[in-house]
Amino acid sequence: MQFAGQRTDMDLNLVGEPVNILVRLSEDTLPDPDAILITGITPQATLQDGVTEAEFCKIFFEQVATPGTIFVGYNTVRFDDEFMRFLLWRNFYDAYEWQWQDGRSRWDLLDVVRMTRALRPEGIKWPVVDGKPTNRLELITKLNGVDHDHAHDALSDVLASIEVARLIRTKQPKLFDWLLRLRGKNDVKRFLEANPTFIYSSGRYAAETEKTAVARVLHTDDAKGALVYDLRFDPTEFKGLSAEELVERWRFTKEPEAPPRLPVKTIKYNHCPALSPVGPLRDKEVQERLKVTPEVVNANLAKLSALPELVANIVRARDLLDDERGEHWSRQVNDADVALYDGFVGEGDKKLAGVVRAAGPAELGGYTEKFSDPRLRDLLPRYKARNFSGSLTDEERAAWEKYRYQVLMDGGANSRLAKFMHRLGQLAESERGEEKRYLLEELQLYAESIMPVMDME
Repeated sequence: MQFAGQRTDMDLNLVGEPVNILVRLSEDTLPDPDAILITGITPQATLQDGVTEAEFCKIFFEQVATPGTIFVGYNTVRFDDEFMRFLLWRNFYDAYEWQWQDGRSRWDLLDVVRMTRALRPEGIKWPVVDGKPTNRLELITKLNGVDHDHAHDALSDVLASIEVARLIRTKQPKLFDWLLRLRGKNDVKRFLEANPTFIYSSGRYAAETEKTAVARVLHTDDAKGALVYDLRFDPTEFKGLSAEELVERWRFTKEPEAPPRLPVKTIKYNHCPALSPVGPLRDKEVQERLKVTPEVVNANLAKLSALPELVANIVRARDLLDDERGEHWSRQVNDADVALYDGFVGEGDKKLAGVVRAAGPAELGGYTEKFSDPRLRDLLPRYKARNFSGSLTDEERAAWEKYRYQVLMDGGANSRLAKFMHRLGQLAESERGEEKRYLLEELQLYAESIMPVMDME
């Protein structure tokens, strides 16, 4: 619903004017009411002041994704970038090339913040909530005197992220430059080959240890990444467990009586992980923050080296989990909009997608059956309806209304529309503020306005 960005040079000086765009919600989409209460952006605002997704994509590639651009955000690699991929997918653009082609790359400040806090926190004030460390952007900016009056507005968050980057670059320039140079997947792979034992900051680790661990590479795979073990934990705890038993230990559970969870995770080479050699662990204060010492690391590393069968079973457990997740996903995915990861698009279809992007609305219907990929054949009528609704023929309009009915209303009490309206009712009972209630009323009006029109004859 909103995209914002600000270009800087490598010294973080602002370059040019910011990009701040509303993107129209399509009439087959219901937003998350809780998200709207945070952002304050109503669907009506996007319809009044926004551009279509197709128009936004053109702006993005002409003005934003220029050669050599480094895309930087705060938790963007795991969150925002997924939205970008699927938006590009359903608008007939390659979902990945913007991240790497023509010298482009991406980076994520969240893990940079985590590692800075864990290893080199000096000179920066760090927030704590209810006795626990937190790295929420709006709290870091407030504590360090950064103007961030409109948290969760996209442009405000962008400018605040730039200020946090400047703060780290000023106070800890060596760490900042190190992690910036390590953002590429080949750089990550080479680092892990040279440093099989290393320091790693990740959201999967506990806040009590500053989201940071000393880890050891167990196995590498060019497609799946590196499987790593947290050396805070004694691996003999898992000795003798089968791959199937390790799968159960891998799963997250909140049960208080559950046995210790397997301290293993995967590093994706292309996710800009925050990695460091183990040198900083010589610092007593770092040991205290990470709750681990070199002696513990070395002891557990020796035990791990003596358990090759455990390592083999962990690798097997990872493969079993991947198979399980893949089967679950394939059962859930039955819609072209979310089928991006079902397979790569062939070269012929990629060329035809470029033709579609350049075609006028009246020409689009002629390309549907020319695609080899059934996902693209399904997407093209939706692409036309979402971006050029005024050009739909009577037949196309009837098909679009039927599709919208299926998306929004199939399932009765479990339909998307029913769940949306139910959540509005729950929020209306708890929200007392005038602004929040106004947003909820606007959401109800929007939902009523996009009710599908079905010809029942």
